[in-house]
Amino acid sequence: MKKMYLIPAVFLSLTLLAHPVRAQQNAPPALETIRNFQVVSPQLASAGQIGYEQIPLLGAQGYEVVVNLAVADEARNGQEGFLVAQSGLTYVHIPVDWEQPKVSDVAMFFDVMRANADRKIFVHCFANMRASAFVYMYRTLVEGVPEDEARATMNAVWDPNTMQQWADLIERVKASEVRER
Repeated sequence: MKKMYLIPAVFLSLTLLAHPVRAQQNAPPALETIRNFQVVSPQLASAGQIGYEQIPLLGAQGYEVVVNLAVADEARNGQEGFLVAQSGLTYVHIPVDWEQPKVSDVAMFFDVMRANADRKIFVHCFANMRASAFVYMYRTLVEGVPEDEARATMNAVWDPNTMQQWADLIERVKASEVRER
């Protein structure tokens, strides 16, 4: 009679032990697995393209606003705005042309950042190149973060001086009145 209870007990124990493993296997990849993910400050992170399955993690980690600087691409981010809003977060999309980034794009980004200064913000694009450059400009020109500190964060991802249109954009923004709007 004891042997009859042993098999179900062993099966139940193995099932209970296996459940957390199965849950971990089905869990979305951590935010740290996103291409070029950076925690810039306690209230700000930047990264490359987030996966749809990672969107609920943003809210779980306290992010309230998602700013997408990538151009609209049906395959990469076509459902992103809907899924972010469905998760209860604010979604802002500023599609920045890689070849021709504009001062007006940066001005809009600065406005969004100022309007949400009291909220935790996640800024991204496809590879965290647009995002890190915009975050760098905001930190130095609006927040007053020392140039070396802000540039080091951006340079961990890339050096915009290697792309003339981006080096030019940064110089045009520095010379503009965007910071004072």
